[in-house]
Amino acid sequence: MTWLGPTTRAYALCAAVDMRKGFDGLFGLATQALGRDVLRGDLFLFVGRDRTRAKVLYFDGTGLCLLHKRLSKGRFAAPWRDSETTEWSLSPSELALFLEGCTLVGKRPLSPTPLCSADLRSHGKRTRLQATSD
Repeated sequence: MTWLGPTTRAYALCAAVDMRKGFDGLFGLATQALGRDVLRGDLFLFVGRDRTRAKVLYFDGTGLCLLHKRLSKGRFAAPWRDSETTEWSLSPSELALFLEGCTLVGKRPLSPTPLCSADLRSHGKRTRLQATSD
């Protein structure tokens, strides 16, 4: 998935989804069940009840795109298993691993938490302090 940037986030609905849903049905789930703005460019993952199919909905700036994957054998992880929330947040790398069938995704965090500008400023100050003290 080369169209993903470092600030792109992915959200999975922590409930089984009817895979007959298309653009409008999944758009409704993303906005109503997850409370997210699809037009912001984030990715939305939906998994079928039998966990052999998954769909990713996203807005590329000109229109909605829908990626649909059906596994030939095996099953996707169940994002709703042991979840007390309605959504599950993933990094683009974790989403790619999920779509490849990685069973660790969702059981433990695989990516570090995203940095914010305050983290970068404090790291820059520490680096300058260490350089001047040497």
